[in-house]
Amino acid sequence: MEENILGTEKIGKLIRKFSIPCIISLLVNSLYNIVDQIFIGWGVGYLGNGATNIVFPITMICLAFSLMLGDGSSAYLSLKLGEKKKDEATKGVGNGIILSVIIAIIFCIIALVFLTPLLNIFGCTDALRSFAVEYGRIIAMGIPFMMIGTTLNSIIRADGSPKYAMTSMVSGAILNIILDPILIFVFKMGVAGAAIATIFSQFITFILNVLYLRKTKSIKLSLDSYKLKLNVARKVTALGISSFITQMSFVFVVAVQNNLFSKYGVDSKYGSEIPITVIGIVMKINQILNSIIVGIAAGAQPIFGYNYGAKKYDRVKKTLKIVLSISLTISTIAFILFQSIPEVLISIFGSGDALYMEFACITFRTFLMLCICNGIQIPSGIFF
Repeated sequence: MEENILGTEKIGKLIRKFSIPCIISLLVNSLYNIVDQIFIGWGVGYLGNGATNIVFPITMICLAFSLMLGDGSSAYLSLKLGEKKKDEATKGVGNGIILSVIIAIIFCIIALVFLTPLLNIFGCTDALRSFAVEYGRIIAMGIPFMMIGTTLNSIIRADGSPKYAMTSMVSGAILNIILDPILIFVFKMGVAGAAIATIFSQFITFILNVLYLRKTKSIKLSLDSYKLKLNVARKVTALGISSFITQMSFVFVVAVQNNLFSKYGVDSKYGSEIPITVIGIVMKINQILNSIIVGIAAGAQPIFGYNYGAKKYDRVKKTLKIVLSISLTISTIAFILFQSIPEVLISIFGSGDALYMEFACITFRTFLMLCICNGIQIPSGIFF
């Protein structure tokens, strides 16, 4: 029935059905670190926020691989369902999941063993180091839950259960919002409390998504589905490579900027820590915009994939036009907000002195000046 809907239901109704839960899921994923920053900003101060910005690229690298495998598996699933090849669809999903498990374990070990060198690569200063190590070590322990949970979330959505995918993510996010103030303000655990709240919440999402695998709609997974097959794994990763590149380019930008601010900030009136803290906050607010746009396009991906596989190209084109028009409208609204009220947005993450607010407003208006382009570039990349 779900397969038939993708090929016959009105496009607008399908986009609402799949994209809205996807947007909420991705927003929730972005909000994990942002919620930490808000409570840390008020409970620890801007140095604590700066430390989370140093750790952020590590989680973004993990997210890049998770989205590559999740989006690649879901695209493969949709295409093969459209072609009426369920067996191949099952193998693609199984290979995506087992690759996610393997990579998540490897990344967890690397992050724990080489945490300090990684923090140095991402521009950690002496003033931020103790906070960053304390926060980063705990976050690293939760990498497998975050990575596998994110991969499964994309697959669940493509399987025709976008509301379940949304619910699992929202459940973890609500728990994170509850635990953050308790651990930071009541138990006085500082950045460590924020990190513990995050990984515990990610574990809940992970468990809910794993439980779903026993009741998939369009395919039935067995032990044989999880046997790695090189040709299938290659196709899955190729279909998800655009999501990977988008996230990794974000990591590259953060790493370069943190290092530039760390080195040259000391020669400015702002110092090093204010720019590192501010740019992290600005990029995370930008990540909210990107999550909405990615959610629209990734939510529409089952519609693209199924109809392309079924050779219903008119429906593919119509879906793309609607996705692009909605995304461009949202990015335009975001541009207006970023240019007109940057001080309001930055104040959500705690207070700072006059220099802090001055640099924040400059950064918002300059760094996000061309965010309108996101409304075209991101959905086009996901579509291709």
